[in-house]
Parts: sequence; structure tokens; C-alpha cells
Amino acid sequence: MRVIGIDPGLRTLGWGVIEMHGSRLTHVENGLCCSAGKDLGARLLSLHEQLTEVFRTYEPAAAAVEQTFVNRDGAGTLKLGQARGIAMLVPAQAGLSVGEYAPNAVKKAIVGVGHAEKHQIAHMIGVHFPGVKLAGADAADALAIAVTHAHHLQSGDRLQAAIARAS
Repeated sequence: MRVIGIDPGLRTLGWGVIEMHGSRLTHVENGLCCSAGKDLGARLLSLHEQLTEVFRTYEPAAAAVEQTFVNRDGAGTLKLGQARGIAMLVPAQAGLSVGEYAPNAVKKAIVGVGHAEKHQIAHMIGVHFPGVKLAGADAADALAIAVTHAHHLQSGDRLQAAIARAS
């Protein structure tokens, strides 16, 4: 099963696709969607078109997006929320439900601590996928989101199997 993780951003939206075979995870591809245009509508359209092409190319079967955290800059948070809307819309258009994970939950799942820095996430992604060439920090974060979602899906599968055996 292919899983895509998406790290939403208005200027740069990171994405990472992994393949899940049982408990084995392999890297497929990662990249960045960079918004083009001066006005907000054009930037959002650019992100939508690029992410839609990623979905056409890699055909993920599961998707996950990082949740937005609210910071002091309300306008910035609102703009990030609009980019996150694109990150939620494209998988929905592909017929996928979207897992959502708090940034601290992703960091804890990948690094072991909830307040890890970007370079620590990139390092651990390199440990998970030796030799992977990262398109950037946002792509590393997206791969971390994909890995977190894959682990969540694996746990759900094990729980369902245990329930079936108990029935």
C-alpha cells in the first residue's frame, strides 16, 4: 500500500510517498510543491495543481496531513490553514480519507521526543530510508508524517486481526 504524507505550507508544501509491505516500509519519492503567483488564489491553485499531479503519478492508497498549530500571528495561521485545506482537498478528490497528526506526535513517533528539531527529523528519516535524497526539510517532515500514518495503519490492522481471532 502506498502512503503519502503532506506537510502543508503556503510557500512550500512538502510531500513524501512510501510503500508499506506488512511491517516493511520503503521510500518511493519525496518532493516540494512551491506556490507560484502573487495573489493568494493563484498560489493556492498552483499548490492544488502540483499536488494533484503527485497523486496522479504515485497513486497513493492512504494519506496523512500534519495538523496546523496556532501561533501568535493569526493572519499567518489563517493562510497556513488555507494551504492545509488544499492538502486535505486533493486526497479527498482522490477518494481517500485523510489521517491528521499533531506536529509533536509526528516528532515523537520519528525521533522519540515531541519537541525535535527539523535536522533531527531529517536524520531519522535517513535512518529509516538509508540513501534517500531529500528534496528539503519540508519533504523530510512529509515522509515523517507518512511513516507515522503507516505505523498507525499497521496498529489498526493488528487490532482488527486480534478482534477477529477473539470472535
